[in-house]
Amino acid sequence: MTGLLVLEDGETFPGESVGARVNAFGEAVFTTAMGGYQETATDPSFTGQIVCFTAPMIGNYGVADSRCQSDRPHAQAIVMREARGPEWTEWLVANGTAALTGVDTRSVVLHLRARGAMRAAVVCDGNLDDALMALRSQPTMEGSALAARVSTPQSYRFAEGGVRIAVVDYGAKRSILRRLARAGADVTVHPHDVDAATLAAYDGVLLSNGPGDPAPLRDEVAVVRELLGQVPILGICLGHQLLARATGLRTTKLPFGHRGANHPVLERATGRVLVTSQNHGFAVEATEERAASHSSLYDGTVEGLAYPELRARSVQFHPEAGPGPHDAWSILDGWVAEVAETVGVRSARAAA
Repeated sequence: MTGLLVLEDGETFPGESVGARVNAFGEAVFTTAMGGYQETATDPSFTGQIVCFTAPMIGNYGVADSRCQSDRPHAQAIVMREARGPEWTEWLVANGTAALTGVDTRSVVLHLRARGAMRAAVVCDGNLDDALMALRSQPTMEGSALAARVSTPQSYRFAEGGVRIAVVDYGAKRSILRRLARAGADVTVHPHDVDAATLAAYDGVLLSNGPGDPAPLRDEVAVVRELLGQVPILGICLGHQLLARATGLRTTKLPFGHRGANHPVLERATGRVLVTSQNHGFAVEATEERAASHSSLYDGTVEGLAYPELRARSVQFHPEAGPGPHDAWSILDGWVAEVAETVGVRSARAAA
């Protein structure tokens, strides 16, 4: 069955529908990751987006429940040059996700790189005019507060362990929770609107990744601001942006974002270059007053912040790398170890 990728500027790209037979609307973006297609589809950070893969063949190694980053796909639709294997496309159909194969993805990516990410539709019913009218009435990603759509509705305990870590779920990937558990943490996940008093009772707080624009999340920023100095904080992706806004920095929308598993990041303190996994369309604006702990070697954008006096730090990339390189694993593991050491010192002083 034929299908179309339609961009809001009128550009169209034909393909074949291999997913659910539904029209889908969202922001058209691209990812340069060579693998991890199932992780990408189920990453809550892709909520509201139509994902175009730059890798030419998607679906080569099938699907497995263990690769899912959440309980369902969050990408609005998937666009591919060549879908490989029925297991992958049957999974997309079963999960109600629209998908196209046979698309000239090279042209799509060049167009988005030149014009920027934009609203789009995957059309499976052949009605182009109606699709164009509908997509232009869709909200833009700028100004969209999406954390509430993907956050857990109630708190739950993910893993038992030693140091008690609270994860604020703005759209947390399961690989982050698994990495914390593997580092020995006792992990409890809380909704995006959890209050500061609840979080302050833990040994450490992790602000998770998530979709959308951080600017409208004023209540979430207020909670982070209230926590500063009370408890160790680590922010990841959207959590990094919320920490930035809580400390007076601004965020801005990137032209086409950073999405892939090969992004080089400079760790300023050591001079080490980390190859990282990334998925974000917004970034923290650099300022003279706040020196970044990490920066992108692609475009110089802020990739990390450190506030030792507030016991808070953050990274824009995904240190758990699900999927992606493992260069930054030590950030999560090391943070859990530091929090555990702080708790041990505090306990020893209390006993004395």
